[in-house]
Amino acid sequence: MSQLRPQLRPLGAALGTEVLGMDLATPIDAAALGWIETAFAEHPVLVFRDQRLGAADMLRFARQFGAPQPHILERYRHPDFAEVSYISNVGADGRIDPAGNDRATSWHADETYNETLPRLAMLHAIEVPSARGGTIFADMRAAHDALPEASRQRIAGLTGTHRWLAGPARAWTLYRKTEAEAKAHPERRHPAVLTHPVSGRPILFVNPSHSTGFVGMDPEAGEALVAELSDFAVQDRFTYYHQWRAGDLLMWDELATMHRGAGDAPPQERRVMLRTIVHPN
Repeated sequence: MSQLRPQLRPLGAALGTEVLGMDLATPIDAAALGWIETAFAEHPVLVFRDQRLGAADMLRFARQFGAPQPHILERYRHPDFAEVSYISNVGADGRIDPAGNDRATSWHADETYNETLPRLAMLHAIEVPSARGGTIFADMRAAHDALPEASRQRIAGLTGTHRWLAGPARAWTLYRKTEAEAKAHPERRHPAVLTHPVSGRPILFVNPSHSTGFVGMDPEAGEALVAELSDFAVQDRFTYYHQWRAGDLLMWDELATMHRGAGDAPPQERRVMLRTIVHPN
């Protein structure tokens, strides 16, 4: 740890913190891991620049934080490491798929349709477009703290309902699914306000790509409230646009943030990334 001497540098006013002086391709010892954990509790979007990781390297690093999970859609999984998936607009034949820029461009947190919520996710840039093509993050802790008192009282004690690709963002259309296919998945329930297990901070826990409403509330009114709260949470004052560089590895807190692809890359340029989602052990 003394040789690494890592430092933090803010990248955005709301979120985004760069970690300086750490090479993730080499084994991380207990001291360095503890340093990352401490930084991550306060800064829920960490950026490690100039990394060169294969799928095995990324998986080894991710396993130090919990249990990486295979992607729900098998076609995106890495052929040798199922817990690592591709985020890419390049097809198996090497051709550019223009629709690849549109996927995951709705605001969401990953896998809230599961009974057990994920802890964090990692995305590692292998190839990036020449301009734009960013990912945007929203701080759901800050959004909760800034809610008007009437809104906070309204959601206190509410339980949200979640399904895969079901909610006001209509995200199923980006995956060529129908609403019926999306709603065929089981409903899961999570509090509308979560307490972060490490920091103890309250979090506005809504997700327009997977939240369908709230227990005991009329479905239309519940979905409208999800949309209202989500729109509040993604104001510029709560967000950070990450401009990718090849070699970037981003690590973000799946409870404390939402994110989306900006969908603004030149449509005929390659974008290849590796991703893993990590659940608590």
